Amino acid sequence: MKPYKRRPIKLLSLVASALLMQACDNDDTTFVANPPPPPPPAMASFDVTVTNMTGAQPLSPIAVIAHQEGYAVFTVGAAATTGLEELAEGGDNASLLAEADGNAMVVATASGAAPIGPAGSETVNIEVLESELPDLLLSISTMLVNTNDAISGINGATISNMALGDIVTLRGIAYDAGTEADTELAAEIPGPAGGGEGFNAARSDRVDRVAMHSGIVSQDDGYATSSLTGQHRFDNPVTQIRIERIE
Repeated sequence: MKPYKRRPIKLLSLVASALLMQACDNDDTTFVANPPPPPPPAMASFDVTVTNMTGAQPLSPIAVIAHQEGYAVFTVGAAATTGLEELAEGGDNASLLAEADGNAMVVATASGAAPIGPAGSETVNIEVLESELPDLLLSISTMLVNTNDAISGINGATISNMALGDIVTLRGIAYDAGTEADTELAAEIPGPAGGGEGFNAARSDRVDRVAMHSGIVSQDDGYATSSLTGQHRFDNPVTQIRIERIE
């Protein structure tokens, strides 16, 4: 009888490998790695800083609107929208921004957080897709609250050609929204000089159109029923707008 001979370990390993390969060949399962998520869309970001240049006219929270040609906050010589009327008479920008958001030419809106006092400023950020930059315009609106319906800002400034780090500084004049007569009565001025009514749906200004503001008369000039004094007067420009592309 021949002595028992141990089978080499190497041979057993080769057989096991062959069986494993055969089993894999018969397996139809396909393993696919999860694809990486798509990159986020490229954005362009702008800081808009509004400075109040008046002596005694607080500004209402600013409305910032990025849009294409075909939208305008107002047109000189045309009647104000209801949204602009609510801003111009009461300082509330909610309806104006809602109107803008419902317009197909508007790509983004933003609002200031609080009124801006004389010599004060506030910065509001607004972002748009880089794909929306061609022909992009920016409009900013605010109310001079110690008036009946005076507004200021810019209406359709071009920002499409601004590169990262570019800064544009503009000046805003005062416009009369043409929706409320400039009585200067305390009961009809919402700011601290009057503390009266803000928005009223009845349009009491006989012209009912946007135009440059003629300014304040005040009690110091003999307008006895005016709640305003000489310190509430303003001259143009009344606002400074600084736009910086930060991304």
